[in-house]
Amino acid sequence: MQLKKQHKILIAFVVILVIGLILPQHYQMPVEGATRSDYDQDSFWFYPWGKSVTHKGVDIFANAGTTVHPATSGLVVYTSQISMGGNVVLVLGPKWRLHYYAHLKEIKTHRFAFVNNHSTIGSVGATGNAKGKLPHLHYSIVSLLPYLWKIDSSVMGWKKMFYLNPITYLNRTFH
Repeated sequence: MQLKKQHKILIAFVVILVIGLILPQHYQMPVEGATRSDYDQDSFWFYPWGKSVTHKGVDIFANAGTTVHPATSGLVVYTSQISMGGNVVLVLGPKWRLHYYAHLKEIKTHRFAFVNNHSTIGSVGATGNAKGKLPHLHYSIVSLLPYLWKIDSSVMGWKKMFYLNPITYLNRTFH
C-alpha cells in the first residue's frame, strides 16, 4: 500500500515537472493600464538599492488600489505579509519560474489557487519597506533552474543566475 502511494507521488511530481517546463509563457503587464513610462528601463540590478543592496526586479508605479494581474499563468504558492515586501504574492509559472509581486495594498488570491492573465491577485500599494513612498508594484522573476552564464562580477553577481530581467518580458507586451 505504501509503495503505491510513493509511486503516485513520484508520478505527480514528474507530471508537474514536465508541465512546468512545457507550458507556454504568455506575458502581460501585471499592473492594469500601465505603460512603459510607468517603470524605469534601467532599474533591474541597480546598485546601490536600500536594504536589499541590489534591485532585483522592476517597480511599476500606479495609483494605489490599481488592479494587479499575474504576468503569466501559474500556481499561487505563497501569500503573506513580510517586512521588506509588505503584502506579497508568489506565483510558480511556466519554466519553473517564480513571479514575485510585492508592496500590494491588498492580496486578492489565496495559496494553491491557479491563476491566469485574467485573474486578480491584488492591488498596487506601498506596504513593507515601500511605506511612505509612491505606490508601486515590485515585480521580480526568479528561476529555480540557475542560468550559470549570467554570473557576473557586480555586487551580488552570483545571485544574477537566478534572477531574470522582468523589463525584457514587460517590454515585449507592448507592440
